[in-house]
Amino acid sequence: QGQLVESGGGLVQPGGSLRLSCAASGIAFSFYDMGWYRQAPGKQRELFARITTGGSTDYADSVKGRFTISRINAKNTVYLEMSSLKPEDTAVYYCNAKRELRDYWGQGTQVTVSS
Repeated sequence: QGQLVESGGGLVQPGGSLRLSCAASGIAFSFYDMGWYRQAPGKQRELFARITTGGSTDYADSVKGRFTISRINAKNTVYLEMSSLKPEDTAVYYCNAKRELRDYWGQGTQVTVSS
């Protein structure tokens, strides 16, 4: 059974940076497209960054130029480097692994941007 575990969330001041990690186990990680989602209070969960098995990346306009998604297949881990953080980035951040009909989610990690 596949499992994803996020880490690295926390409280950061506006303009600050954070690095999230998502470690996968129980899946053939290199064959999965990976994505980062977030859900703010009262809002729907949204996909804002993804990386394919081949390393191609795609970002929502709201994070483009500020966030970077990457993966190290040998470590079964996907990363999210976040910089120039804004209060509107406050949310629970989830990672997702997707391959055909298989779909796995982490438990989420809270990111709060506040002074």
